Amino acid sequence: MPFAETPLTAPIRSAVQDAWGLRVGGEPVRLYGGEESVAYRVDDLVVRVGPARRTSAEAEWCHSIAVHAASTFAEAVAPLRARDGATVIRVDDRPVSVWPYVEGEWPDADQPQVRTQGARLLAQLHRALVSHRPPPRPVASFAQTGLYGESPHDVPALADQGLDRWLADFHRRNPVRQPLHGDFYTGNTLARDGRLVAVLDWDEAIVGAPEMEVASAALEWADEYGDSPARRRRFIADYHEAGGTAGDLDDETVVQLIRHRLRREAAYFEHARRQGAEHDEDDLEHHERRVKAFFNLRP
Repeated sequence: MPFAETPLTAPIRSAVQDAWGLRVGGEPVRLYGGEESVAYRVDDLVVRVGPARRTSAEAEWCHSIAVHAASTFAEAVAPLRARDGATVIRVDDRPVSVWPYVEGEWPDADQPQVRTQGARLLAQLHRALVSHRPPPRPVASFAQTGLYGESPHDVPALADQGLDRWLADFHRRNPVRQPLHGDFYTGNTLARDGRLVAVLDWDEAIVGAPEMEVASAALEWADEYGDSPARRRRFIADYHEAGGTAGDLDDETVVQLIRHRLRREAAYFEHARRQGAEHDEDDLEHHERRVKAFFNLRP
């Protein structure tokens, strides 16, 4: 997907210095990634600038999940509080936050030991969040559309009443909900010296069934196009062996929850295209293969 190109302007730097009492005088370095939010390293800080559509209340809620996780989970990277206690300010009607910089690089999930670490990290994260009871999310996450069985209308090409009925039934049978990261994939983690050291980017945090996040993570870390079921099962087994909070996950449950994620991903792709995003050939190929996986994984 194309990355956002919001600049780190002088007014943003000045507002950060005033709100946090921190000097932001170094040369900013645009960090890789960011389809909606952009992140700049300035010395030992990271300044994140979000999209105008994201409200401050939504950002604060997501940040509260990170703050709670970081209180017991060393790898969770949480935002710094401004002098008034907030974690977000608005500059040019965009949410701006400040985070500690963590040295590291994206892990390579093609390596079995990295996948195992990812599964264990997710289990630890779920344990850190299971007791947290935040208020309702101020704005629904994009991933929540259609999650409970209502037919999503923003991706008609992937309409599937069977999946809708299955999701409704799954959530009736599995009422346990807890805070989740919401987008646990390799690009939101960092590795250093062969070890995963950070979980980043909490913008998609939600409260939901932990099984949903485990299935999505198995897709992202072990089975990108739905054609590696053995790797997917191994990831889930590693998660459970590490004491994750999700219940048992049979193959049908996993693939149906994955299909929900793939359908939301396709909806986001089409939304971005309507907003003028220009996708290159790699983006288009990835999108087409993920849509194909949505149909191929149907039980």
